[in-house]
Amino acid sequence: MPLSRSLLSRRFSISSRDHQGDTPTEPESRMLPPSSNVSGSSWSAMLPELLSEIIRRVEDTEDHWPLRRDVVACACVSNKWREITQETVRSPRNSGKITFPSCLKLPGPRDFSNQCLIKRNKRTSTIYLYLPLTPSFTDKGKFLLAARRFRTGAYTEYVISLDAHDFSQASNAYVGKLRSDFLGTNFTVYDSKPPHNGAKPSHGKASRRFASKQISPQVPAGNFEVGHVSYKFNLLKSRGPRRMISTLHCPSSSPPPPPSSSTNQRLCDATKMMKKPIKDGSGLTILKNKAPRWHEHLQCWCLNFHGRVTVASVKNFQLVATVDQSQPSGKGDEETVLLQFGKVGDDTFTMDYRQPLSAFQAFAICLASFGTKLACE
Repeated sequence: MPLSRSLLSRRFSISSRDHQGDTPTEPESRMLPPSSNVSGSSWSAMLPELLSEIIRRVEDTEDHWPLRRDVVACACVSNKWREITQETVRSPRNSGKITFPSCLKLPGPRDFSNQCLIKRNKRTSTIYLYLPLTPSFTDKGKFLLAARRFRTGAYTEYVISLDAHDFSQASNAYVGKLRSDFLGTNFTVYDSKPPHNGAKPSHGKASRRFASKQISPQVPAGNFEVGHVSYKFNLLKSRGPRRMISTLHCPSSSPPPPPSSSTNQRLCDATKMMKKPIKDGSGLTILKNKAPRWHEHLQCWCLNFHGRVTVASVKNFQLVATVDQSQPSGKGDEETVLLQFGKVGDDTFTMDYRQPLSAFQAFAICLASFGTKLACE
């Protein structure tokens, strides 16, 4: 690939951001310039066929971070390069590759799981999501998202951001949040962008913060309710792991139709869903935790995490779908794990997700697992 290599060697420099310590810097993929400085140069005057071939070769060979910085660099050359790069880069649904911030809200791979790593900093109440570059649990790898816990009256919120240092809901880095109820057993997932045309943001103090800093007049800014996570009460204190259910509006390749009033009612009744089976055609994806088996010899509840979890914890879980609108039949495969989360160290966890979940949704669900839930254990 001598031609593309030669061109890439002349691109403008993107500074290296190798993460050290507990406060990583923001990802390279956020640094796409809003406008091009070379739009009138020979770079943007290249033949579209030649340019497409160059970017296609870069996309095919630079398939892992940090090599995928070259793909991001192609998108930073000019507006024309950016358009062709975005057309060339395949969706995570097909390739599993996470390249740009928009990939974090697209469905994960169809045939395998994206394996991620979560690091927790108890001192700052901050949780970081990484895409590992090696199989080691100690290698942080590529920074993706960060979430910080805030106490607001009787409620707890995890604000999710693309920037590990900026958790303002008026920031360009803000991508969504997770809000809990008083008991910490029911959670609501909010997205910073509307899930469909005509979606209305939730009302509250957090939504009013966006009025002072509207990013784009074409894209409404606010908090849009996109899902729920609910834990079932264990009033009798029976033995066993936590029982949870999650209802989500999962992303798709085509925009979903606006939900009906009956759909909104079902989304708000996540707690009731745990008590009876669901027969639903509303566009929701409904997940429940996979039931573990009791191991007589070990005298404990067991799930097969295929080596991705090494420490027993009440936080560990696997989610399967009872309703999955990404499938032709709309029914989920209750044997296929769509999201698993587990502990591998004192403040280190693994998160593996696949279609129809996005990295953002999977991270939000895993955040709900942190914290003590006395009524559920």
